[in-house]
Amino acid sequence: MFTRVPRQSLTLTATFARCTLRAGRHLCFDGPLLTTCVLIGRLSRKPRSDWRRRGENSRTIMPAWVIDKYGSNDVLRFTRNAGFPVINYPNEVIVKVLSAGLNPLDVSMRDGYGAAALSMKRDPLNIKQSGSEFPLVLGRDASGVIMECGLDVKHFRERDEVWAAIPPWKQGSLAEFVVLSANEVSHKPKSLSHVEAAAVPYVATTAWSALVNTGGLNKDNCAKKRVLILGGSGGVGTFAIQMLKAWGAHVTVTCSQNAERFVRDLGADHVVDYTAGPVEEPLSSLEKFDLILDNVGGDTERWALNLLKPWCGAKFVTLITPFLQNIDSLGIADGMMQSAATGATKMLKHLVKGVHYRWGFFAPSGPALDEIREMVDAGQIRAVVEETFSFSQVPQAFEKMEKGHARGKTVVQISKGGEDL
Repeated sequence: MFTRVPRQSLTLTATFARCTLRAGRHLCFDGPLLTTCVLIGRLSRKPRSDWRRRGENSRTIMPAWVIDKYGSNDVLRFTRNAGFPVINYPNEVIVKVLSAGLNPLDVSMRDGYGAAALSMKRDPLNIKQSGSEFPLVLGRDASGVIMECGLDVKHFRERDEVWAAIPPWKQGSLAEFVVLSANEVSHKPKSLSHVEAAAVPYVATTAWSALVNTGGLNKDNCAKKRVLILGGSGGVGTFAIQMLKAWGAHVTVTCSQNAERFVRDLGADHVVDYTAGPVEEPLSSLEKFDLILDNVGGDTERWALNLLKPWCGAKFVTLITPFLQNIDSLGIADGMMQSAATGATKMLKHLVKGVHYRWGFFAPSGPALDEIREMVDAGQIRAVVEETFSFSQVPQAFEKMEKGHARGKTVVQISKGGEDL
């Protein structure tokens, strides 16, 4: 039997109960306040999406390609019993993966590169046992459809088509479903198919991090800047060419002779063939650059920084860093100290010559993908897919990646959608 409560009191009670529920407090009430809490709690729950109503709520497994240890291509294993992803935080979403992009990092991670650093990121307190990351799902690019949203997700809804670059410390996209933070996800460009969209996010956010966050370039200050891209025919290079040209920069690229036409079609203004001899010689005869993006590594640092304009804020940004390798070989503490010492030494060495030396790193960013989506839909950037494989051909896709000399991205089509949605 309920006690009659004045309308004003009930309004105040409801407001207090709603605030209490949002704050996540667990209090004991009786009478009308308890009744109000129960009603508001029921009304505040988000409706389950259609796929849950159809019986997926009892599902605990899914198909995926996993590895149970680090090694060669033989460690890749297909299973239909991979653990189904679970939303653990209110800002997460579950995405049904329709296409997944592969990157050289996936091959390196399969071999064990960065295992120590990534384990520290997954388990900073070292609570779990060694090897707890297995079975590990690779794949850094995803394009698909949101199937469930956490309670704090505001900008996405179930069935939204999205794309994302997945951080290397999370389970990857070579699976039917993946769970991601809403901050890592962006609405997919309407002008791209899911196969095309899966070719963009990881290289796009890597290039964005290197050129914008580290290099200081943007659409407002890039006009007439001279930029050199060392290794311009790979995934990051092909995206960087298009982004810089859309912003009005003059772009010089190094690549092999048989890739020259390819990079020119993407907008490169000047191309230097690295197979014709020491590439520093023809580059030295050119006007000096405002920024160099290094995708090659090796001995490029020995001569490349001499190509920058001195005392003009020019930067050399390299994506080939010893950070993860130092942690793998020396341990976390010594590896980080060694990396810090190496980076500081190189920065000071070149700063006295009037140029800046920087390391560039991948950084997942939904907001960056939002801006990239606008450029794609405006026709300023196109997806470059070199080859597409089916979900059953993942080992062949890795074999192709290991051969190198890419002319764009390798994509795995997980599902064609349609009746699956």
